[in-house]
Amino acid sequence: MQHRAEPAVQDRFRIADTRRVSSAVMELRTLRYFVAVAEELHFGRAAARLHMSQPPLSRAIRQLETDLAATLLRRSAAGVALTPAGVALLDEARALLDQAERARVRVAAAAGATTIAVGILGEIGDPGVARLAAAYRRRHPDVEVHVRETDLTDPTCGLRAGLVDIALTRGPFDGTGLVVRELRADPVGAVLRASDPLARRDHLELADLADRRWFRFPDGTDPAWRSYWSGGEPREGPVVRAVQECRQAVLWNGTVGLAPLGHDQPEGLVVVPVVDMAPSPVVLAWHEANTNPLVGSFARIAAAAYRD
Repeated sequence: MQHRAEPAVQDRFRIADTRRVSSAVMELRTLRYFVAVAEELHFGRAAARLHMSQPPLSRAIRQLETDLAATLLRRSAAGVALTPAGVALLDEARALLDQAERARVRVAAAAGATTIAVGILGEIGDPGVARLAAAYRRRHPDVEVHVRETDLTDPTCGLRAGLVDIALTRGPFDGTGLVVRELRADPVGAVLRASDPLARRDHLELADLADRRWFRFPDGTDPAWRSYWSGGEPREGPVVRAVQECRQAVLWNGTVGLAPLGHDQPEGLVVVPVVDMAPSPVVLAWHEANTNPLVGSFARIAAAAYRD
């Protein structure tokens, strides 16, 4: 007697007769849960990314495995790994989520939502921005993106003031009422004149800069943001608002301050790593109550662009 081979996960997931697949499998929410775990390979990080607690996330993944009759993840003390079935489902889940995203955006466009306002912190030379712009144009060529570039005094780039739909910026800042999703974290260093004796060091600690004048942001700037860029201490020095003002304060006055590593500096300036500073996170932020599908689409495309 011959036995029919068990269909692959892809085939079971693609079958036309949806009655053979439980509603839990077909829920886009469940697929997003699985993709988050598969990409993070860590239930805690995936739960944080999804803004939910870990137990319901674990239950949802186990239910998905039950519905598909396949083990998708190997769980061990060392972490989480995808099984061959999990790898197959990840490709299928991403494709289905992409299709759903395009459908939502087309509906939004038909309803008149054809523009999105994006706030971007005024930084130079971040390759992630170029990748994101190219990916978004490919995915949504008919959506007009209005970019609002802001200075360093507003880390939410106009989001709090209602001037933009979503912000591509850096943390930390007050995230009350916002969804804040980290895309990348950059180590930081001290911006110094090339002639500064400390510029010859391969690394510094904050204590090495304690007696220096620092550039600082105006009163009224988000307290968490001000504290981070001043190394957690009150500082004395010139008030600045823009990246170029920071650089000029160092070049002309010997002021010091912090900046992400990896960004090109003008001639005469160097950035020396500060080893006891937490990395500076590149983040997306939007209002929790914002259900505009263009915002959700932008967030997903950005996550993929910064992951590449």
